[in-house]
This record gives sequence, structure tokens and C-alpha cells, in this order.
Amino acid sequence: MALNLPSPAQVKPLFFSYNLKSNTFTKLPGRFCIKRKDNENGVERGVYCSIQSPEPAWPGTAIPDPNLKIWDTPKPITILGSTGSIGTQTLNIVAEFPHRFNVVGLAAGSNVALLADQVKTFKPKVVALRNESLIDELKEALADSEHQPEIIPGEQGVIQVASHPDAATVVTGIVGCAGLKPTVAAIEAGKDIALANKETMIAGAPFILPLAHKHNIKILPADSEHSAIFQCIQGLPVGALRKILLTASGGAFREWPVEKMKEIKVSDALKHPIWTLGRKITVDSATLFNKGLEVIEAHYLFGAEYDDIEIVIHPQSIIHSMIETQDSSVIAQLGLPDMRLPLLYTLSWPERIYCSEITWPRLDLSKYGSLTFQAPDNVKFPSVNLCYAAGRAGGTMTGVLSAANEKAVELFVDEKISYLDIFKVVELTCEEHQKELVASPSLEEIIHYDQWARQYAANLQKTLSY
Repeated sequence: MALNLPSPAQVKPLFFSYNLKSNTFTKLPGRFCIKRKDNENGVERGVYCSIQSPEPAWPGTAIPDPNLKIWDTPKPITILGSTGSIGTQTLNIVAEFPHRFNVVGLAAGSNVALLADQVKTFKPKVVALRNESLIDELKEALADSEHQPEIIPGEQGVIQVASHPDAATVVTGIVGCAGLKPTVAAIEAGKDIALANKETMIAGAPFILPLAHKHNIKILPADSEHSAIFQCIQGLPVGALRKILLTASGGAFREWPVEKMKEIKVSDALKHPIWTLGRKITVDSATLFNKGLEVIEAHYLFGAEYDDIEIVIHPQSIIHSMIETQDSSVIAQLGLPDMRLPLLYTLSWPERIYCSEITWPRLDLSKYGSLTFQAPDNVKFPSVNLCYAAGRAGGTMTGVLSAANEKAVELFVDEKISYLDIFKVVELTCEEHQKELVASPSLEEIIHYDQWARQYAANLQKTLSY
């Protein structure tokens, strides 16, 4: 594999002059932070990207193609990561609306028992199991089933499920960069993407977005915040979007004083005030890395400049995100905290499917009394500045930041580093990567630097005291 490493002349503009450690309580040792540009009078005008971003998935509008097919038969879908949280919730939707959706392919990692049950219930044509050593176990579990799908082992099996000729939409619920190659295969096969894999945009956007435009496919966001933005820009004229307002619950430590943050234990970080989530995303919510990463994702999905994407802490988590238009109107999407809602809209867009009140409780604002908002504390949560800086650097930097954070969270959960060390690990990894940043990476380069970042972050454990 030949890597396209930049020359020193290419790297130099990406070093940042504003030192993050000067305004964060963690006193980070690195220099990876924000570079500001002054106007001719010396007045600060904002922060500018070093690298030109690719054309966004939804450039400030969400207007359906008049030739877009409206399905009068069940829409055929495949699900990557069918045994995970996204996959199981998607299948719950299919079970409730069998007249609207039909599963033609399932791909899972290693949960044989659950995958076998899903095959018996939904009867897909093709099934993939990434863990090849468990294929015989899966075949045995399905031996007495009336329905016998084609079973394909390994990553190649996942890719074949993603690109199955009968599917119209692929739900990408595989976690991490493992989801990139199947997503690329789906795009090249002309499938629309129900996007539930963050790395597709955060790490892969410089490669994925041009590919999506080339093959004229739609990338539809399935997480609550970006689905909210997508819903708010429906029918918006070109150029009408002024600002994106990403809401955040604030995580477990929203009310903690700064001086207490050094005492945080793993059990503290795993107590999310609103959502029931997996361990990694719950810690990301506690550090606010989840929201910083969503800023990067919003930039690539909707084309807003980083100066025009703002995080707003909204503890009730009823407003899932907002947009501001050029005339200063603010449009918000509200709903109960339920991941099924954005998943359903992603699958049904541009249609709206009627939902029963029995299984889809309706929002009654009178029960809440008040909705509150506040700015994020960037001193308590240096993750926010780190994510903005990585986004402005562009190229492979955003993927490196995401991978370093994932490894740092793993080390923290395993009690090998402290909570505050998460920020240090991420910043030091990003700072080191500035020497080799690739502005317009290939898929191979994106995956290479994902692995490099994990290894570099793991090695930093030796230099940190827990």
C-alpha cells in the first residue's frame, strides 16, 4: 500500500498557533488547537479551515428528486450490524411495518444466536457473519429452519450484503472504520445509505462524499441530531441555511464543579442522565466528544462552516437540534428521546409513516413545564475545541481524532488511564499526526491512519500516570 504523505510545505499551514493549554483546566501539553485569522484592523473575524472540504451530502437543502421512487410495495433494505442497537431497532420497525419494509440481507459480527433468530423471523435472502470461525455454528443454528438463506463468511460477506442487487437502502450500523468498505461497496452499487456509522463522515467523508455524488446516491442521517437538522431543512431554498444549532444533554458531568473532575471514576461516567446507551457513547457524552464529533459530521453532511455550527446544552433532550435561516428564523425538531424516530424517517424519506400511539408515545409539552438551554463549558470539556480544530484541519485529521478518542475511552473504561487523560491522549495523537496529514486521502489511507492513531494512543498510556 502506497501512502500519499504530504511534504513539509503542505503540512506547515496546518500547525495551529493558539495554544489550547492556555484556557483549559487540564493543562494539555500539546499545541493542537485553533488558529484564528484577523482582519486588516487586527479584529478577530473567526476561524478558517486549512483544507477545502468536499461537496456536502445535503448542501443546505433537502429537496427530494422529482424522479425519486415512491414504493408501493415493501421497500427492500439490508442491515449492516443487525445484532447491534441500530440493527435491532431497525428490525423492530420492520416488524411493525411489514407492508412498508422488507429485509433482503443481514450482516452481523459474532452474535450467532440473535442473528439466527433474526433470520428465522425476517427471512433475508443473504446473511453475512464477519467472524468466519462461527459460520458452522450459524449453519447449525439454522439447520431446522424452513428458510435457508445464502450464508457468506467474513468481510467479503458483509460487502456482498451491502451491495446486494435487490436492496434499495442499506442501514450502516457497523461501529467504527469496519463499516467503511461495506459502505463504499453499497454506494458503488447504487444503494442509498441510512447512515448510522459515524466514521463514514468523520473519517471517510473526504473519500465517501465525492463517491456518493459520482453514483448519485443519497446519504440519509439516522442519528437524532443530524436527522433533526435534515428534517428542519426540508424544502429550504439554496443559500437559506445560516447556522446549525446542535443540542446536547450535557452528559453526566454537566453540573460537576471543575475541581471535582479529577476524581471521576468509570462508574460516574457511565451514568447518562437521559439516554440508555452503550459504554463508549455514554463516556463520549460525559466528555462531550460525542457532540464535537457530531459537529464534524454536520459540517460534512450539510456544508455549514465550522463558525456556523454551534453546540447548545439542552438537558431535557426534547429539542434534538435546530437551524437558523438567513432571516434569523430558528426552526427546531422536537420529540421524545427515541432512536426509532430518526431511523424510521431515514427509511421512509420523503414520506411520513403514521405511527400508533401505543408503540410510539406522542410528545406532550405541557408535562415538561420548561425547556432550558446553556452554552457548553469549554474549560471543563476541552474535547469541543479539539474537535473544531480537527475539523478545520480536515483530511485524515478527523479520523485520527475519532480513532484516538475511541482508544482513549477503551483505556479509561479498562481503568488504565484517568478521565482527564482522555483529552490528553486525543490531543497528543492529533498533534503528532500533523506531520503526516493527508488532505485528500484514499480509502486505504483513511483506514491506515485509523489504525495508526489507535496504536499511537495506546502507547501514550505509558507516559501517563493513573
